[in-house]
Amino acid sequence: MTAYYNENDKRAAAWLRELIREGHIAPGVVDERSILDVPPNDLEPFTQCHFFAGIGVWSRALRLAAWPDDRRVWTGSCPCQPFSAAGKGGGFDDERHLWPAWHFLIDQCRPPTIFGEQVASKDGLTWLDLVHADLEATHYTTGVADLCAAGVGAPHIRQRLWFVARDRVETGKLADSSSTRLEGCDAGTLGQQREAAERGSGPGGLADDDDAGLSRFAGLRIQRAHLHDADGRGPVNGFWSDADWLPCRDDKWRPVEPGTFPLAHGAPARVGRLRGYGNAIVAEVAKEFIEAYLNREVTEAHPSKE
Repeated sequence: MTAYYNENDKRAAAWLRELIREGHIAPGVVDERSILDVPPNDLEPFTQCHFFAGIGVWSRALRLAAWPDDRRVWTGSCPCQPFSAAGKGGGFDDERHLWPAWHFLIDQCRPPTIFGEQVASKDGLTWLDLVHADLEATHYTTGVADLCAAGVGAPHIRQRLWFVARDRVETGKLADSSSTRLEGCDAGTLGQQREAAERGSGPGGLADDDDAGLSRFAGLRIQRAHLHDADGRGPVNGFWSDADWLPCRDDKWRPVEPGTFPLAHGAPARVGRLRGYGNAIVAEVAKEFIEAYLNREVTEAHPSKE
């Protein structure tokens, strides 16, 4: 067994076991306990540990980025409800604020590399400040980016804050967080970029009725207007190049991920699928973020000669 998946939602846990059985994600075991009940010693046998595992998309993204199943890594997508604009705004007082529990396990087990993400909101940035401070205090160097699904060709925004942390003790590099800037995105500029995006201006600015955020990654800028032709339908790229376009009651066409599931009442397991997909990260965005980190590793190992 190489991987450990922690997920206390029984439906998602069953889904994980099927994905493991079919070989879509790294082989391993699924633990349905709350993260609050997981002792550090239980994690020692595992190469990969995925917390708040959902339907295993972090494992899938690692494979898409050519990260070996037997290379040590931890991932996690802490519950977003306390920090989401759609939630009740409980923030750090919300019982679903589980970063402290995850950080305790990180501190005790010292994984060499950690990937994670959180909803991109003002409260999400405050959460990220805490994560950054906690990881720095336990000798991890962090890199962050504010990315959206549209940046990899998806027909929707789905803005998220992504972070990667590397154990400075294990790598022997006591560099500060500025040394892990990924493609021009770092913690020091995220707040300024977010404010500019909310005004609909600045680098990669994107403002619309559904969400406001940055649609910029590695120099790529996308504006929603470019996705539509005169009839309201238009091309997207990458995995979503054959997106299904659905006519809606307001006479607009909206794209959905190709072949995801039938959007009809009465479809088998419709509610479970909606919940699973809705809570999942976008694998293609995670893949790009992981690849950016891997590319930086290569650059550090083989710096170009001046």
